[in-house]
Amino acid sequence: MSVRGFVWTAALIVAAALYSVYAPEASEKWAPAAGVYARKLHDLLPDGLKQRPAAPAPAEAKGPPPALVSVAPAKRADYPLYLEGLGQVQAFNTVTVRPRVDGQVVKIGFTEGQMVKAGDLIAQIDPRPYQAALDQSKAKKTQDEANLANAKLDLQRDVTLAKQSFATQQQLDTQNALVSQLIAQIAADAASIDAAAVQLDYTTIRAPISGRTGFRLVDEGNIVSAAQQTGIVTIAQLQPISVVFSAPENDVTPINAALAGGTPEVQVKNSDDSKILASGRLTLTDNQVDVNAGSIRLKAEFENKDDALWPGLAVSTRLTIGVLKNALVVPETAVQRSANGLFVFVVDDQNRAAMRPIVVSHEDEDQAVIDKGVNEGDRVVTVGQYVLQPGSPVAIDTAANTGS
Repeated sequence: MSVRGFVWTAALIVAAALYSVYAPEASEKWAPAAGVYARKLHDLLPDGLKQRPAAPAPAEAKGPPPALVSVAPAKRADYPLYLEGLGQVQAFNTVTVRPRVDGQVVKIGFTEGQMVKAGDLIAQIDPRPYQAALDQSKAKKTQDEANLANAKLDLQRDVTLAKQSFATQQQLDTQNALVSQLIAQIAADAASIDAAAVQLDYTTIRAPISGRTGFRLVDEGNIVSAAQQTGIVTIAQLQPISVVFSAPENDVTPINAALAGGTPEVQVKNSDDSKILASGRLTLTDNQVDVNAGSIRLKAEFENKDDALWPGLAVSTRLTIGVLKNALVVPETAVQRSANGLFVFVVDDQNRAAMRPIVVSHEDEDQAVIDKGVNEGDRVVTVGQYVLQPGSPVAIDTAANTGS
């Protein structure tokens, strides 16, 4: 562009600016054109005259942002003392139902897996041979009773004749002995009748306890014997039910003390501690310590109304042996571990984290009892402590700490 063109372009821009001031309505129409010419003029200016963008202001130096954490107060509470161990569920009673007489099974009165009550029919053995034996014993007694009646009449005659000297004393004594003999025979007949009645009763096999039946071991039509070792079915009592577990021998004294004061609570979980199955009571401490294992066996009883416990099931146990009154407790998640021992992060009034070494006397999956290092009311970090350093600023997650 020539110098003359440059001058005319500059004059046009100035005129457009003045016109926008004194004629606003017209400026709206010509302003875009003026802007175009202004940009072209700026591009034609020498590099030294072009306007350079202002350098941005230097940013102020900032520290690391506060770490978002959750806190909970250290507080006083009663802390239950537990003993944890492993155990196995056992039926409260287990009975293998066996035949007590020989014979053929003519009826099975249960289905496998059925809940039966004491007295329910389990099986029926053919009763006819035993009924015949009972009838025979009754007939024998009737015969002997008739003989006794006749012997007593003969005795009365001999007594009368002996008074008249028509019978000797020997005859009288012999007849008297015969009467006594027949009386004893009738007593034996009565015992034989009772025995035959018992044998007949054994042909009807009934459940001795209430419980759940297992697999049927004998079918209808089989011949069974009182001497056989195989039973007809096994019945296990599941309500109530027992759990047998062990504890270290050093805890025998506090366990016995707790048992003397009542029935300590026992809580049972599945083998991986993910679910509570039942709560019951300790009923028995074994009468001796297992010297080989260095432990003592214990038994607890559970109502088991929902059948959550089953014989043979492996479980973990928690026995309550006492309560630590007014203990200083914090959530277990606040306790951290290092090569130097246990510690927690405490948040001060300035919302800065401080590391505190602590001494823990008792601990479970929920709480820890602090003997030293934390005061009542201190805010300990429960979530987010892995990014903290001593003196780190923190921001407390109020939503997570609403219930604290």
